[in-house]
Amino acid sequence: MELETLENKSIVLFEQDGSNFMEQVENLERLLINSGSPDIFVGNSEELPLKHLFSDGIYTREIFLRKEMFAIGKIHKYEHTFFLIKGKLRICTENGVKEIEAPFYGVSPSGTKRVVYALEDSIFVNVHANPDNISNIEQLEEKFVVSSYEEYNKYKQLK
Repeated sequence: MELETLENKSIVLFEQDGSNFMEQVENLERLLINSGSPDIFVGNSEELPLKHLFSDGIYTREIFLRKEMFAIGKIHKYEHTFFLIKGKLRICTENGVKEIEAPFYGVSPSGTKRVVYALEDSIFVNVHANPDNISNIEQLEEKFVVSSYEEYNKYKQLK
């Protein structure tokens, strides 16, 4: 593993080959959440504002990430489309680390969890099929994401 210092904080980067990624990212997430740091934000907040947009059969979710901010996403149950509308991000997944710069779009496979570092102020958008036209955010979260790989594996077995 490599060790990198950013703003006098030690940041552990993941194995380049993706080995142990799931365990490493969940350990990192637990460590950050349990740190008690006022710099850690979970979910929608003033620091990580989410915007929600609905159209017939579509749910769009937008997040703004400030430059030098880290974010750890939840695990998506379904494949979906994503867009980087503004900015530049370094994204770490089980498939490695890559940088993307706006404008950029792609498809996120089901089961994906990301650790993101904003190299610039950035706007990231996920687009999900929403055939039931659900507009309750808690219900949408329950439908589209899980918080752990253990939950995702249970979901896959029930599918």
